[in-house]
Amino acid sequence: MQAITRIWTPVDFNAEGKQTDCLRLPHSTDVSAYGWIPIPLVCIRNGEGPTALLVSGNHGDEYEGQVALLNLARMISPSDLRGRLIILPALNYPAVVAGRRVSPIDEGNLNRMFPGGAFGSPTQMIAHYVSEVLFPLADVVIDLHSGGRSLQYVPSALVRPGRTDEESARLRKLLEVFGAPISFVTDGAGGGGLTTLAAAAQDKNIPALTTELGGGSTLSRNGLELAEQGIRRVLKHCGILPRIVIEKARATRVMKVAGRSAFVYARSRGIFEPAAKLGEEVQAGQVAGSIHHFDWPMRPPETLHFEASGVVACRRAPSLTNPGDCLFKVMADAG
Repeated sequence: MQAITRIWTPVDFNAEGKQTDCLRLPHSTDVSAYGWIPIPLVCIRNGEGPTALLVSGNHGDEYEGQVALLNLARMISPSDLRGRLIILPALNYPAVVAGRRVSPIDEGNLNRMFPGGAFGSPTQMIAHYVSEVLFPLADVVIDLHSGGRSLQYVPSALVRPGRTDEESARLRKLLEVFGAPISFVTDGAGGGGLTTLAAAAQDKNIPALTTELGGGSTLSRNGLELAEQGIRRVLKHCGILPRIVIEKARATRVMKVAGRSAFVYARSRGIFEPAAKLGEEVQAGQVAGSIHHFDWPMRPPETLHFEASGVVACRRAPSLTNPGDCLFKVMADAG
């Protein structure tokens, strides 16, 4: 039974060969009554075999994944494949065009709106299409992220906790094959993890790997290289690109994010002075940084401390900080 959706495309996902077009997201405005928004799409198929769904631009201000998928889409020919690739390099297209985390049309944070709704806002419709049309086609999903304008990340890969030993082993294997220097297992409790693309994929029993490749709204060469090489390794491992030449993955340090105690948040407005670096080993109780209060020149800076020991996974990029802003996230060895 075909899923109900308002999004459509001329691309035939079952056709052989390489097709390049877009999803058409209906959007009626004052100046375009019957308009639609294009979401770029590449589908490459060669015979029977598994399908990989590759996504970037889930958040529009995260660039390593977008460039990696654009490069891959141009490079791959149908004869290279056994199976199918579905590539969406700018999934939340309005956010990508605006260079923003969220859509300027409806302020929708796509990675907090899954599984979405067929008759919801534009961002909800995108989430619904991925959940109900694309996921049933996929055997593995890779969703490429970075820290965006607000965070800087160590280049890393992440998966959700498995619900069974078998699922956990399958997800751990994906991390090993992708080959990020650091990998972590997290349920996303600090950031709405139940409504992410990866959570929606897991609900449909599809293995999903997410990345964090850099941040600060810049393009990290190291993050881009990791994305390109990691994707190749996963696609070769799955048998989709059986002949592709890959670089051997280095050992990955598997870690975990231990709930909300792993985060340091701002409690007041001011200028954030960090006291720890990305990738640094820190201890519970150690000074994380200070917030300087420009509103009150004679008020001493507020000192913040880490609640948990581990490795600094990400750090706030902008210095200007408001209450509730995430300043640090810490990972601990998974054991």
